[in-house]
Amino acid sequence: MADVDKFSPVAFDPRAYAAQRSATDPTFKLAFESLDDEFSALDVLLRARKEAGLTQAELAQRMGIAASSLARIEASVGSRKHAPSLATLRKYAAACGRRLTLGLA
Repeated sequence: MADVDKFSPVAFDPRAYAAQRSATDPTFKLAFESLDDEFSALDVLLRARKEAGLTQAELAQRMGIAASSLARIEASVGSRKHAPSLATLRKYAAACGRRLTLGLA
């Protein structure tokens, strides 16, 4: 096998990149900080699904929706294109064996 055919992944740490870029670019920092609540919400959802030991397909089945719909829900939380309704978030939580709670900081 020639050296050209070898695969060499490039290490990338998104948290370190965001921290470094935020320190040098005020516009990036403002934009990144404005997404904090979306990132936090997505983290909570994905952690609940993982702790429940469910795949997207399994969770979607429990919610009574298509797996592609669940993928859109999880993707939309961090995209600001569409916000899932509280009813949808309640169904997601229930399907993970959890209860939806909201809080303000």
